This record gives sequence, structure tokens and C-alpha cells, in this order.
Amino acid sequence: MSGKSQAKGKKRRANYPVLIGASRLKAAAGFTLIEVLIAMTLLSIMVVLLFSSLSICAKSWEQGESKIAEVNEAAVVYHFFQRHLSSAIPLWDDFTTRDGGYAASRPGAGAAAENKDKTFSFQGKKQSLQFVSVFPASARRTGMQLFSIETQQQDGEQHIKVTLTPFYPVAEGEEWHQEEVVLLKHINDFALAYFGVDDSGEGAWQDQWLEKDAQPRLVKISINTDNGIYWPDMIIALKVAGAGAETDTANGGVSSPDSN
Repeated sequence: MSGKSQAKGKKRRANYPVLIGASRLKAAAGFTLIEVLIAMTLLSIMVVLLFSSLSICAKSWEQGESKIAEVNEAAVVYHFFQRHLSSAIPLWDDFTTRDGGYAASRPGAGAAAENKDKTFSFQGKKQSLQFVSVFPASARRTGMQLFSIETQQQDGEQHIKVTLTPFYPVAEGEEWHQEEVVLLKHINDFALAYFGVDDSGEGAWQDQWLEKDAQPRLVKISINTDNGIYWPDMIIALKVAGAGAETDTANGGVSSPDSN
């Protein structure tokens, strides 16, 4: 090997560490613009997918909570009517007059049993109802209670209101302990119908049940709310229909009603 070739080889070996160091310095300098753009694009896609998933989960949670609330609301209303209306007690109010006073306190009225203004405890109209029922022994209110159910306007919305009043007169010097409770809010329509023997002696659905001496066999409750949720009609069978209704049923005067 000539001296010139040896000199070139030594020169290449001397420059080799410099080339390696330059390449390493170039690699450590950072990413290129294209690499940064690709990374940002991928990160943006991941963030969008993450927030979309969170939004879908939040909406599903809200819809589930709303559905549970709707089901619970319907269950509370149905349970109220099934528990109290089905066990309505047929009684005569023969100790108060139509104006709310006591029969025995009127001059010349005589005994309370002779009150000619007495009314039957069950009185039903198309959008209101009253009946007598009892609370369980564990409830705060004891004894027979007069349930009055009607619609009322409150804050520009229609509600179903329940008023509870002790059925029997209070002792002298005491006052009636009346309680009002809103059973259901945001009502669009509330209608009641009663199945029993009509004036012709046939069993049929009627819009009113007034001035009768027995309770109907069935009460149909129709409710429509402002949110458009479908409420199926509730048909409540009264456990104690009254002597008149039982006699007609025994004689075959009341046929099976159509629940539609």
C-alpha cells in the first residue's frame, strides 16, 4: 500500500466519529413539522371520541333517570288508588249537614240519626271523587278518613290534589285536622268513570255516581300528562261495593264490564 492510500485511510477514520456525532445531534434536534401535525391530528381524534363517548353516557344516564322517575311516579299514583280506593268503606254521613254543621246542633233537628240531609260517603263526579277509607295502624293518621280528590290550578299548571279529613266528628272544643297533598303534577286531563247499575237496572259505565246508596263495582281513572307520556287507564275494583250492588250482582243484573 502506498503512502498516499494510507493517508486517505487515516483521514476517513479520523472523520468517522464526527459523522456519527452529527447524525446523533440531528436526531436529537426534534420532530419534523409533518410528524407534529400527524400527532396533533391523532390526539384531536382521540379527544373527540372521548368527549363523544362521555356525552352519550351522560345522555343515557339522564334518560334512564328520567324513565325511572316516570315509572316511580306512575307506581305511586297506582299504589295510592289501589290501596285506598279499593278498600273504600260504604258509610252514611248522618251526623253532618250539607252546609258542614252537625245535625244534632241545629235547633229542632233531634238526634243525628234523624238527619234528613245525610249523604252517602262515596260521591263521584267526572273530575272529582270522595270516599272513606282507613290508613294502616303504622300511619300517623288513624281512624277513618274522608278522601277528597280533585284537580286544581297552581302556578299555571293543573295538579291532582288529595284532601284528607277525619270522617267522624271531633270532640267538643277540638278542630278538624285537615291535610292536603299534591298527588300528581303537570296534568293535562283527568277523568273518572264508574261501573255499576244505572237507573234502568243495567250495568254500565257512568260519568257520575251521585245520590246513590251503594258504591260502584269498578272505578276507571284516566290520566294524561303534559309531557305526553302514555298512562294506561287504571281500573280499580272496590272490595266492598255495598249491599245494593251485591244484591244486583247476585241476581245477575250486573254484567262483566268491558275494560276498554
